[in-house]
Amino acid sequence: MTELSEINTEARRAWMGLLARAPEDALMALWQKYATPPRFEWLRRPEIGGVMVRGRAGATGAPFNLGEMTVTRCSVVLEDGTVGHGYVQGRSKPKSEAAALIDALMQTAAANDVRAQVIAPLSEGVQADRTRRAAKAAATKVEFFTLVRGED
Repeated sequence: MTELSEINTEARRAWMGLLARAPEDALMALWQKYATPPRFEWLRRPEIGGVMVRGRAGATGAPFNLGEMTVTRCSVVLEDGTVGHGYVQGRSKPKSEAAALIDALMQTAAANDVRAQVIAPLSEGVQADRTRRAAKAAATKVEFFTLVRGED
């Protein structure tokens, strides 16, 4: 079992964020292609709930409650004692379970295989979708300009 202090916190934050936001069909397809899922026990079975989403005006203003979002969470422990957590957007218990197992495996010696077979392809797919949406938005961009009249 890898000690939690040995894991790069930023790297873990990145893969957990990716798993939380990833489209369910893409994540589940990659997870099912992965080698046999590990044996585990539940610490917390998948449960659906809500969280308050907060925002800041201009990213620097006072925080305000933007609204609620549905999330599903669960926690697992692998046979070697490694704990994984899954928090995902929406109401998908299978996605939450997959995210928790992937989080646990990313803390073990299997991390390189999981990264190559699940995390990297998922990240590429999410980035491609983001690029596609940005290009679509850029195509509708309107630039305004002001003509200066000779009167001052």
